[in-house]
Amino acid sequence: MPLSTQSQADDEQYVLVASLDHARNLSNILKAIAFKDHAIFSATPNGLKVTVEDSKCLQANAFIQAEIFQEFTIKEDLVGFQVNLTVLLDCLNIFGGSTAPGVSTALRMCYKGYGYPLTLFLEEGGVVTVCKINTQEPEEPVDFEFCSTNVTNKVILQSESLKEPFSELDMTSEVLQITMSPSQPYFRLSTFGNSGNAHYDYPKDSDMMELFRCTKTQTNRYKMSLLKPSTKALALSCKVSVRTDSRGFLSLQYLVRNDDGQICFVEYYCCPDEEVE
Repeated sequence: MPLSTQSQADDEQYVLVASLDHARNLSNILKAIAFKDHAIFSATPNGLKVTVEDSKCLQANAFIQAEIFQEFTIKEDLVGFQVNLTVLLDCLNIFGGSTAPGVSTALRMCYKGYGYPLTLFLEEGGVVTVCKINTQEPEEPVDFEFCSTNVTNKVILQSESLKEPFSELDMTSEVLQITMSPSQPYFRLSTFGNSGNAHYDYPKDSDMMELFRCTKTQTNRYKMSLLKPSTKALALSCKVSVRTDSRGFLSLQYLVRNDDGQICFVEYYCCPDEEVE
């Protein structure tokens, strides 16, 4: 691959270099969290985390482990910057979005450090396109303080079982109500729209239910407008973990398998709209 033959002198300037044989493996997972223009990139030796937030009520994180990249070189314990995600996706889609059979675009992503742009080298069929995207100092992401010790209820479902209900959710309902309980209805999604109330129930012994661990009955409502972006991640995923903590905060973890069969994770955190007694 011509991209790998760039001079080592060039590489020494960069604090972060990440290469993929298939640029689509990055663009697909970034689309799953692309509901705001700006994203915070945090790179550690373990890999890349990309965070997008909406008004301190919703946070989405995409995790791309270092092993997924063909090359992942980082010279500091933490490299962070903020970038316009819309522009980044435009570059990946325009110059690396070929869907022609047998055609793939290789990506080399390089960053020199504070004040420098994020540089993308996209190579397809021997032609290299260079995109430079301005970066900003990253803002501190909101800490939702969602820790596993405070999780009261957790279910893991095959994504297929949620895709149909989510595609049919009554969007005239301002909220999605989620009930999780050790007894019936076990796991229920409810909407309250113009055409009436609708419920989707999942028995705990359903074939689609891979794990059911609920310790107490909890019913919480979440703004539909906040949850809507998460359907992009649901569409890509094969499994989803739904967790609530003692405060009613919601964690949706999506297991996403890329075109090469490798696994990435996308996580959404959402604060409750109101608690239902």
